[in-house]
Parts: sequence; structure tokens; C-alpha cells
Amino acid sequence: MVQPLAYHTPDCNCQGFIDLPEFPFALEPRILTRWDMHKYAREAYKAGIRYIGGCCGFEPYHIRAVAEELAPERGFLPQGSDKHGSWGAGLEMHTKPWVRARSRRDYWENIRPASGRPKCPSLSTPEGWGVTKGHTELLQHREATTAQEMQQVLDRQKKAKA
Repeated sequence: MVQPLAYHTPDCNCQGFIDLPEFPFALEPRILTRWDMHKYAREAYKAGIRYIGGCCGFEPYHIRAVAEELAPERGFLPQGSDKHGSWGAGLEMHTKPWVRARSRRDYWENIRPASGRPKCPSLSTPEGWGVTKGHTELLQHREATTAQEMQQVLDRQKKAKA
């Protein structure tokens, strides 16, 4: 069994996160994302751990992420997962194409949040798509983005980053 903290704390000393200057009221910038928890749960399961809890910093979405990641082994999704869609599927109908482009599991599994974490940027850089209010690409979708439309969005995203 494991009962991990929900904080990134690579700079801790022997007493751990309680020695950090942010402890106890300013640790939010160090909190794990739900995607970090998906990865943690999978690695813990692969290591033979069958009871995964949570300690300081854990939020309900962390526990849900563990249960979602291990749903194939458990045989069912946790209650409440259906309202969130599958890895951001609800984002396929967002008005902004750069948000629709985030409706993929690989996007969320590979994001490196701007948080000052090791090997992560200290600041975010907004995506510059060059579209503003009134642009046809910002119309609300009534249905999920098709595979062809998603490819167009991803192609445009590559251009915006170039």
C-alpha cells in the first residue's frame, strides 16, 4: 500500500515538505495534477501495489484519477467520471480551436505545467492563434469535433507555434 503526498517537492530536506517555506498555506503551486496521479497510479500498480490512498494535498479529483486509471483492472469507472467525459472529450465542442486541440489524452499526459517545477517553464506562454471575438472558428460546436476537423485544428496549432 502507498499513501503519497500530492505535492511536487524535489527540493525537500530530511524532514520533507514541512521544511519548505511554502508550508503549510502556500503549497498549491506544487500540487500534482490529475494527470500526474494517473501516471502515479499506473506505476504503483505495475510495482505490485494494490492499495493506493492519499495524504497531504490530496483532493477528490486525485482519488478519482487513481480510480479512473485503474478502471480496467477494477472492472468499472468510479461514480462521477461519466460527467467529465473521456480525457477531455467535452473539449471537442469548445468555442476556441486551441482548447479543442487539447481534447486528447496525449496532450494532458505530456503537459509540463508552468509552475516552477524542475524542467518546467516558470511562466506560461499563451497560444497565439490570431483569432478573436467574432471569428468563425470561435463558434460554439453543437457536436463533437470530427476527426477531419480535429486534424485541421492540429495543423493550425502547428502553424501558430511556428
